[in-house]
Amino acid sequence: MRRTRLVSLALSLTAALGATLALAVPAQAAATDHYVALGDSYSSGVGAGSYTSESGSCQRSTNAYPALYAANIRPASYRSVACSGATTATVINSQLSALSSTTTLVSISVGGNDVGFANIMTTCVLYGTTECVAAVDAAMVKARNQLPGLLANVYTGIRSKAPNARVVVLGYPVFYQLNTVCVGLSDTSRAKINEGINLVDDITRSAAVAKGFKFADVRSIFVGHQLCSYGEKWLHALNYLNLGISYHPTAAGQSGGYYPVFRSAAG
Repeated sequence: MRRTRLVSLALSLTAALGATLALAVPAQAAATDHYVALGDSYSSGVGAGSYTSESGSCQRSTNAYPALYAANIRPASYRSVACSGATTATVINSQLSALSSTTTLVSISVGGNDVGFANIMTTCVLYGTTECVAAVDAAMVKARNQLPGLLANVYTGIRSKAPNARVVVLGYPVFYQLNTVCVGLSDTSRAKINEGINLVDDITRSAAVAKGFKFADVRSIFVGHQLCSYGEKWLHALNYLNLGISYHPTAAGQSGGYYPVFRSAAG
C-alpha cells in the first residue's frame, strides 16, 4: 500500500511539473515561426545600446525586445525593420515590404511620432507648464481625430501583406510616477504627459483589437520603474549629451518590460 501511494505521489508530481512547464513556455512560440518586427524607436531599441552596424540611423539594438525574442525563442527566421523616427506612413511606405504570406508573427509599435512625442517633450522641457499642457492638449486632439484612421491603415496593410501572421501591437510606457519628490518638470506637466500617453495607448488598443490583433500593454509592468519612481529606472531621463535616447527604454526596460509582455502576447 505504501509503495502504491509513493508511486501515485510521484506520478502526481510529474504531472504537476509537466503542467507548470507547459504554462511557462508559450504554446505557439515555435521554431517554425517566421518573425518580422516593424515599428518605431521603441521597437528598434533606441536607448538600449548595442546597435547593429547595418541599421544605421534606425538604431536597431541587439537588446531590443524583438532581438531578445529571436535569441531566446529561435524562430525559423527573424528580421527587424523597425526604425527610429518611424511614423505610420513610414511603416506603410518602407516596412511592410518585409512581410509576406509566409510571415507567421509580426510585432509593431507606432503612433507616438504621428502625434509628436518628441516635440511635446522638447516644449515641456524648454518652456513652462502652460506651454507643456497646451502642447499635450493639441496632441490629444490630433490623436483622437487622426490616429484611429492612421493605425487602421497600417493594420490593414499588415493583414494584407501577412494574411497568416499573428500580430502583436505594443503600446508605450507611461513616463512618470506621480506624487513623488522629483526635480525637473512640474507635477502638472508630468501628469498631463502621462494623460497623453494613456490616450495614445487606449486608442492603439482599440484599433488593434478591432482588427483582431493582440495589444501588448506595457504600462503596468513599468510601474515602479518610471521616471521619478524609487526603483530602477527603465526609461532614460532627459540626456543633454545624447538627446535621442531621452524618454526611451533602457536595456533593462527592454528586457524586463517589453520582452516579457511581448513574449506572453506572441503565444
